[in-house]
Amino acid sequence: MKTKPLAILKNGMLDENPTFRLVLGMCPTLAVTTAASNGIGMGLAATFVLIGSNVVVSALRKFIPDKVRIPAFVVIIAAFVTIVQMLLKAFVPALNDSLGIFIPLIVVNCIILARAEAFASKNTVGASFFDGLGMGLGFTIALLIIASVREILGNGTFFGMQLFGANFQPMLIMVAAPGGFITLGLLLGLLNKLTMKKKGAR
Repeated sequence: MKTKPLAILKNGMLDENPTFRLVLGMCPTLAVTTAASNGIGMGLAATFVLIGSNVVVSALRKFIPDKVRIPAFVVIIAAFVTIVQMLLKAFVPALNDSLGIFIPLIVVNCIILARAEAFASKNTVGASFFDGLGMGLGFTIALLIIASVREILGNGTFFGMQLFGANFQPMLIMVAAPGGFITLGLLLGLLNKLTMKKKGAR
């Protein structure tokens, strides 16, 4: 089947967005999105791992026995996660400290393992690259949107920059655990309503 890069990218970013459509990777989505910088950092880290693991799994798909494919996928993903963590520690230690345990937990992120199993193990290297890129960008965009809402309402800042005057009263619940659930739920509801409205218009 001929690879269609734009269609694959669109699928990951919109049609099968990992957060807003498939509702995968909820642990980092709810835990690290208290600041926009954390959201984009986590998303880009996951994107790197998605692209790398998809490409390697696709390249080796004919050589990995079916009986050990899942352990093999986990080892490949773990290698890329290790690279990401080392790069973060070396170049952006503050971001590494903010994301904490959720960087090594990318190894068991269901988005990445699911793409390795459902797509990369059955498609070409080129298609798998664009699938990893599309899914990663979709995940990054979703985290950035959620984190932006929580940071603006919860701290009155955006990427650490103050947006409001001294009289602004932040909604502290937004940067606490319940704020993640509230924000995600409202965004999912809004997206579903817009989707239903669009289908109705058609």
